[in-house]
Amino acid sequence: MTMGEEAMRFHQVKELVDWAADYHARLAEEYARMAQSGVNDRVRMALDYLAERERKLQGDLLGYLDDGSDHTAVLTTWFDDPNDFPHAPVLERLPKDVDGESVQSVLAMALTAHRTLQDMYAHRAETAGGNDERAFFESLSAGHEAEVRRIARDMQRLEDY
Repeated sequence: MTMGEEAMRFHQVKELVDWAADYHARLAEEYARMAQSGVNDRVRMALDYLAERERKLQGDLLGYLDDGSDHTAVLTTWFDDPNDFPHAPVLERLPKDVDGESVQSVLAMALTAHRTLQDMYAHRAETAGGNDERAFFESLSAGHEAEVRRIARDMQRLEDY
């Protein structure tokens, strides 16, 4: 292993949070783009809703990175992970054009995108070096699960509308 490869193994928690915020921003952009692609009204509303939720999640994560955050100590914690953060392969796999007839297909796409983050937060909680770091990632994971439930519930309401 070269020195460069070795250096890539170590990350600060704040790098992961920044990456996740960017992931939400990219999802929001993608949903907004799809919403403008001539889909039916219900699917457009679903995509606009998802874009709005992603922007909120991005803002929540960026809030952790503020200087006055209660999480400063955890954010500067280093961890060893031989795998770089996933380079959002899910984003590349999102269909370029969504099924224009189905809110369910939009929901399935959103849940797939969120599973990547959910798995990453759970993995970081399991391998955390300390209690504060574990609690931080468990909190992110629990909040993320609640958000996924909210999205599924609201999308179902839209489907039933």
